Amino acid sequence: MDKYYIGTLNNISPKGLCRLTDKYELTEDVDKANGIIVRSFKMHDMDFSDNLLAIGRAGAGVNNIPLDKCSEKGIVVFNTPGANSNAVKELAIAGMIMGARNMYEGIAWGQTLEGDVAANVEKGKKQFAGTEIAGKTVGIIGLGAIGAKIANAAEALGMNVVGYEAFKPHPCLTADVKLCDSVEEMVPVCDFISIHVPSLPTTKGMINKDLIAKMKDGVIFMNYARPDLIVVDDVLEALESGKIRKYMTDLLEPEYIGKKGIVATPHLGASTAEAEENCAVMATDQIMDYLENGNIVNSVNFPRVSMEKKGAVRHCFLLKNDKAADEVEAKMKEFYGSALAGFAGAKRGEFGYFIADVAEGTAPFECDCIIKTRVL
Repeated sequence: MDKYYIGTLNNISPKGLCRLTDKYELTEDVDKANGIIVRSFKMHDMDFSDNLLAIGRAGAGVNNIPLDKCSEKGIVVFNTPGANSNAVKELAIAGMIMGARNMYEGIAWGQTLEGDVAANVEKGKKQFAGTEIAGKTVGIIGLGAIGAKIANAAEALGMNVVGYEAFKPHPCLTADVKLCDSVEEMVPVCDFISIHVPSLPTTKGMINKDLIAKMKDGVIFMNYARPDLIVVDDVLEALESGKIRKYMTDLLEPEYIGKKGIVATPHLGASTAEAEENCAVMATDQIMDYLENGNIVNSVNFPRVSMEKKGAVRHCFLLKNDKAADEVEAKMKEFYGSALAGFAGAKRGEFGYFIADVAEGTAPFECDCIIKTRVL
């Protein structure tokens, strides 16, 4: 393809878009776009043209993108895990300290004072006396890029850190974290709990009355991840009873407004200049690598497959039918024979992706289960 067209559905940092080479042109016509870079724009009601090959989400969550529809049409959806992790870490640490020291309540009260403010402050400040975080125990559910950085920062601030991770902790983890075998095992020892897991069928509603009952009385719970990880009514009931002392979150919901014990920021986790730049750069680079080279990194709907080019021409295949993937791979290699200079492939759920580097003039492999074929 001589020219690729890139559309944007939100304001995307120029530091990302300036990475586009002369092979690319920005377009306001999304039907013309081969790639779309998006932040929070809701895409579920959009119709996607056959020109669209990739969507780059400048952030980690992809709830605003219809993944099933994209997968069926052979549109690769990328996200940018870790690009905003420092920004979220800083907000979570700030939330923990604000919760412990009753800073939000104290600030709000201070703004109502009249008359002799200094005298009123000295008289009333004791109602906002809090606790220090040093020496306390924080439990972190999910030690990915964000959770691991929070663990490192918490330890540096003198806290004891325990954690639960269903897979492997992120390589950036340097803190001495006591890993628990389950969330249920972890929560009884925690003065603070911070959750950092994706929204999945296995994680939705995991913070519920049964788990809350196992927590320490007066725990401060922090959710800077996803709203559906908690059962809202169960958390509200725990706040009313005092079981949960504070609910600190970046997910402002209507039912939180005016509720005592809830400090909700308006989705500021990735709202820093640095995070927006990092996400835009990562999303742009990943789309360019896919469009030009066929490499897939950090896709949420297709497997990770990348390879240095080893032949004159690259054939790329997106396919559906996980049961046939192994058979298709064997047939591909047999079909290309001596023309095959390099091969890579993988499957993810019912979808697969294969790259074949072949000699000039070689026709692409054909199969009923292939959704999309690209020749680069």
